[in-house]
Amino acid sequence: MSLKEEILDIVENAIEELKKEGLQPDILLAGEGFVEQAGEALDVLNLSTYIVKELEYDAVVADSRYLGQIRRASKRVSIEPLLVEENMWEELDEL
Repeated sequence: MSLKEEILDIVENAIEELKKEGLQPDILLAGEGFVEQAGEALDVLNLSTYIVKELEYDAVVADSRYLGQIRRASKRVSIEPLLVEENMWEELDEL
């Protein structure tokens, strides 16, 4: 599975978790590194995407109607562990 597919899978899982809570996730707040790595994979999500520099390699999937009002209205995900793993495999391949 490619990195972009893994990122898409992580975000889709967060969306499903929110939907199970009765919410309707409609926005993605994402760091610059997250957007750079995910690329066009974000286009298939049907979420309004906003870049928040401080999030770096993290993103927040949220229902904008309740964001800031109830704690469970959003899910934060990070791709940093995926990048570390990918770098590790690249280093092993070089050995």
